[in-house]
Amino acid sequence: MPTCANTECTKPERETATMACPTCLTLPLQPAYFCCQECFKAAWPTHKKIHKLGKQLQAAQAQKQLEERKGMEIPEELRRTMPEWATNYRFSGPLRPCQQSPRRTIPSHIPRPDYATHPAGVSQSEQSDKSSGKSIKCYSGEELERVKHACKMGREVLDLAGAALRVGVTCDEIDRVVHEACIERSCYPSPLNYYQFPKSVCTSVNEVICHGIPDYYEVKDGDIVNIDVTTYVGGCHGDLNETFMVGNVDAEGQKLVQCAFECLQSALAFCKPGTLYRDLGNKINKVAKSHGCSVVKTYCGHGIGSLFHTSPNVPHYAKNKAKGVMAPGHVFTVEPMINLGSWEDITWDDNWTAVTGDGSRSAQFEHTVIVTETGTEILTARDDEPVMVWDASKNQR
Repeated sequence: MPTCANTECTKPERETATMACPTCLTLPLQPAYFCCQECFKAAWPTHKKIHKLGKQLQAAQAQKQLEERKGMEIPEELRRTMPEWATNYRFSGPLRPCQQSPRRTIPSHIPRPDYATHPAGVSQSEQSDKSSGKSIKCYSGEELERVKHACKMGREVLDLAGAALRVGVTCDEIDRVVHEACIERSCYPSPLNYYQFPKSVCTSVNEVICHGIPDYYEVKDGDIVNIDVTTYVGGCHGDLNETFMVGNVDAEGQKLVQCAFECLQSALAFCKPGTLYRDLGNKINKVAKSHGCSVVKTYCGHGIGSLFHTSPNVPHYAKNKAKGVMAPGHVFTVEPMINLGSWEDITWDDNWTAVTGDGSRSAQFEHTVIVTETGTEILTARDDEPVMVWDASKNQR
C-alpha cells in the first residue's frame, strides 16, 4: 500500500494511504496518496508544485504526438494556426501563438547540464543547492574563466540572432540560428528542456514579458522583440537578452525599449561590494516611474554560473525583501522587465509564456555581471561596449 505523502504525518494509517490526489490522476505522474483529508490539506502548499511539472510533461507529450502525426515538417498551411489550447483562450493582448516546429536535437559530443536528459527537465543540482541553504558562491581563478567564456559565447550567439531578426522572419528561424550557433561553439542552449521548455531560446514579442516560446509567428513591422540567450559550456552558464525594434516602431514603443535599457543601466552602475541586493529595485523603479512605466514583480534576476539559477535572488521592484549583500566574486544577472501599462502579468496555458495582464507592451535587457573589488564587470557586454551606453541604432532592425 502507498505511504501518506504528508511527510509530517504520524497517524497509524500512514503506511496504508488510500486517498489519491485527484489532480495527479489527470496528469502523467505517479499519483500521491494521503491517509486523510487533513493530511491532504496540510501537504497541499508543497505538493501542488509537482502539478506544474506534470502539466509541462503532458504538454510535451502532446507536442510529440502532434509531431509524430504530422512528420518532421509541419505543412505550411498549418504553421500559423493556433495550438489546440489557444482555441478558446482569452488573451490579454493581440498576439496569438502559432504552431511550433519539432524540437531540435543536440549532437552527442556536446556536454549537457543535468536537466537536459531528465524526463521533466528538473535540475537535481539546483534542487540540492536550494535545499542546502549555502551562502552566495564567490567565483575566482579557473572557474571564473569558465564563466567568462560561457558569457562570451552567449554574447556571440545573441549578436547572430539579433542580426537575423527582420520583418517577415519567424521566431522559429531565430531559434534555429541560436541552436546552430550554440552547437558551432560546442555549447548547449541552456533553455532547452529546462523544466520542459521546448526550444533553445526565448523570443518575447510585444506584450510578452518573458519566456516566449519560438514558433512560426512572422515578425511584423512595428514589433518589439526580446531575444533571451543562455549558453552552457565548460560546466557554466552565461545569460543575457536584448529587446529589438523591428521596422517602424511607434514613439511609445521606442520610449519603452529605451526605458528598459536605462533601468538596467542604472542598476548596474549601483552594483559594488557592500550594496544590498534588495536596493537595486529602488533604483530600477525610480527610472521606470520617470518614464511612466511599471516594473514586473513576478520574475527576478538570479545567481548564475555552474547552475542556471541559484542565489542570490535579485528582484527589480522597489521595497522588496531580498536577502544578501554584494561581495567580490558574486556572479548574477540583472534583467528588469518593464511594462508600458500595469506591472501585473499572467501566464498563457502553454505554462511558459508570461504576458502583461492588460495587453500593454513589455521590454527587457539583461546582463550577467561579477562583483569586483571596486564595482562590477559586465561579463556579457560587447567587446566594444564595456559600459552600457544607449544607442537606438544598435537595437533597430
